[in-house]
Amino acid sequence: MKQVKALQPGGPDVLSVVEGEIPVPGPREILVKVAGAGVNRPDVMQRMGGYPPPPGATDVLGLEISGRVVEVGSEVSRYSVGDAVMALVASGGYAEYAVVDERNALLVPATMTLEQAAAVPETFFTVWTNVFQRGGLKEGETFLVHGGTSGIGTTAIQLAKAFGANVIATAGSEEKCQQCLELGAAHTVNYKTQDFVEAVKEITGGRGVDLTIDMVGGDYLNRNMEVAANEGRIVQIAVMNGPESTINAWLLLSKKLWLTGSTLRARSIEQKQEIAEELEARVMPLWEEGRCLPVIDSIFAIDDVVDAHRRMDADHIGKIVLTFE
Repeated sequence: MKQVKALQPGGPDVLSVVEGEIPVPGPREILVKVAGAGVNRPDVMQRMGGYPPPPGATDVLGLEISGRVVEVGSEVSRYSVGDAVMALVASGGYAEYAVVDERNALLVPATMTLEQAAAVPETFFTVWTNVFQRGGLKEGETFLVHGGTSGIGTTAIQLAKAFGANVIATAGSEEKCQQCLELGAAHTVNYKTQDFVEAVKEITGGRGVDLTIDMVGGDYLNRNMEVAANEGRIVQIAVMNGPESTINAWLLLSKKLWLTGSTLRARSIEQKQEIAEELEARVMPLWEEGRCLPVIDSIFAIDDVVDAHRRMDADHIGKIVLTFE
């Protein structure tokens, strides 16, 4: 089968489509003939040598897939050959076939194409666990989303709006701000022309926001604390501006803030299963109504993976998908 590896750390040009053996499913695993694979920021980090796969996992890139089940393990009870599924994998998504534990997969609703479904698992699992499980977002609360037109941002805006939150999104152009509004944000801030701290304070009448999700890091940490309401929560999911920051501890103490963070890839199958079950119960009904569907920026054939990563490194809105069909 075709599969994609980074032959050395570097830019998009280090990616190569190579031949590999079709994996064999274990007792609780399903073998999926991959129709699509989402391209994500962690894939870029792995390509550059900064985010290796967990011990025992393949070095083939890719964290999320969609496709049809072609073989099931001896203890699989949830899926059958022919089922259309979307699944979270620790690695190995950029390949014509992939194995995944059945507990980390979901059926593809009729309202989605397989290409759309490929853009679901990594972002929806990430948003659900960080915004709703860890961040505890509730109906009526004010929620600040940084990077509103990223894969995470477009997902977070839609889900937060669907569950009754008041969303403020930051983005880097007027076009992107307009996209955030169309997805359900009540307010937007162009961080290239506005100070988001001052803008958010004005939008909230000085109260601040109940929850912030941030993938920027660096100096954004203190700024996020500045715009947090009393007893507000901040969830850090990435550090694109660098992992180190000097924290104003007085803001943390005086506002009684709650600061946390998490990564998804290294979590256990059982932990990811818990997220999958909540998505199935709470979000699947929205998908079945045609709501909260992933925003697709562009689709590339597997042989054009270098171009897909160039697009990821450039300006884009929503998710980039590799297709195998």
